[in-house]
Amino acid sequence: MTSYYDEIEIEDMEFDEDEQVYTYPCPCGDKFEIFVDDLRDGEDIARCPSCSLIIRVIYDPDEFAEEDDDTTFQVGSSPVAVA
Repeated sequence: MTSYYDEIEIEDMEFDEDEQVYTYPCPCGDKFEIFVDDLRDGEDIARCPSCSLIIRVIYDPDEFAEEDDDTTFQVGSSPVAVA
């Protein structure tokens, strides 16, 4: 069983749109970080790059599900003409 420093709601974290990363202050002076791609993959652990502490991020995975409406006709599918 993993021991978390804390459990933090994603709404309480800072979001950097350029880097696509959520951050939260760590007691060591650095910041815990978790990337949007990690959240989409179901990851809920944010790590501090400067120390060994980790936090659990509380979030709704459905909010990070990729919305690919064009995936219906990928991989071996042919376009369909609609009259």
